Amino acid sequence: MATARCVVLGGGFGGLAAAHRLRARLGDDAEVTLIDRRNTFMMGLRILTVLAGRGTRAEGTRPLTRLAARGIRYVQDEVTAIDLERRTVRTRTSGTWSYDALVVALGADLRPDLVPGYDPSGSNLYDPEQAETIAARIAALDAGRIGIGILGVPYKCPPAPYEAAFLIEEVLRRRGVRGRVDLEVFTPQPSSLPVAGPAACAAVEGQLAAKGIAFLPGRRTAGVEGQMVVFEGGERRRYDVLIGVPPHRGPAVVKTAGLTADDWIRPDPRTCRLPSDGVFAVGDVAEFPLPNGMMLPKAGVFAEAQGTVAADVIADELTGGGVRAAFDGRGHCFIEVGDGLATAVRGDFYAVPEPVIEIAEPSSRTVDEKRAFETSRLEAWF
Repeated sequence: MATARCVVLGGGFGGLAAAHRLRARLGDDAEVTLIDRRNTFMMGLRILTVLAGRGTRAEGTRPLTRLAARGIRYVQDEVTAIDLERRTVRTRTSGTWSYDALVVALGADLRPDLVPGYDPSGSNLYDPEQAETIAARIAALDAGRIGIGILGVPYKCPPAPYEAAFLIEEVLRRRGVRGRVDLEVFTPQPSSLPVAGPAACAAVEGQLAAKGIAFLPGRRTAGVEGQMVVFEGGERRRYDVLIGVPPHRGPAVVKTAGLTADDWIRPDPRTCRLPSDGVFAVGDVAEFPLPNGMMLPKAGVFAEAQGTVAADVIADELTGGGVRAAFDGRGHCFIEVGDGLATAVRGDFYAVPEPVIEIAEPSSRTVDEKRAFETSRLEAWF
């Protein structure tokens, strides 16, 4: 077999899983190149660790330059164009890269600009560089109201805003100011985690109520005016600290390349393959419809599994062994509820007619599982 040129766009869960699997499966028969505009990798859950005061970003961050030691060429650059006909990827500074197989794992772009009047500085829950600033704002508040707002859908890691609320509640309580600070979460959705079903929503919303955290469903944000959030229909709420989850959209480069249906790429739900020869899409850049008409949550555990499947399909085809790999729609997420406890939501999201979900009782063991999840990936990939 001639040396195959495998190019992976994006160094998140999906891209890293794909690159490592390609290297493991194809060995010296492939050149594996990963392109990402960032120079580091950090799991989103590390932001919540910082908010809770239990660790730093640096402890959970790894340089992508370490990939070279694993036989993966890393290029720090921005992807500016994908040419499906010529089978090339153009970057801003490092030139054009040809591919035999391409894995698009560029993630979702955060779009705070889609919310009129919203200033994301020091308030964007999903921006790692703002974690310390948000934590400092919480630490400085002795009285008032904190709002954690889901400002648009879809958004990645659906439980994260609720987990942030639980951890912030614990921080306020330990500081002795909880009785003077109102805490609430608002969302445009009709329930906390609609795709996970009524039982999961009841569990999350029950925990919120038990801790005195107000839950405001069905609030679509029309804009922000200073400290005031304005909802569609005219309701207005004032927050001393607003922590926002900005709307997410697919990167412009995949739209320009003609890869998207609306905002997102729609690959084959089992193989992650696109109609264009040798092209695959995994993770948050993609949309995977479920049998019940909803979409698979955008979460790292799914991106990792999809990246592995895409790499296996590529390797199966290149080695002539026949395609055996398939993404099964199974995954899980952890939700810390404070005081050293966490629950786990595990599901078969491809089940017919709707996802089959299991919810664990909160325990300290699940917190250990969550921490091991981060540690194991960092050790495996770096």
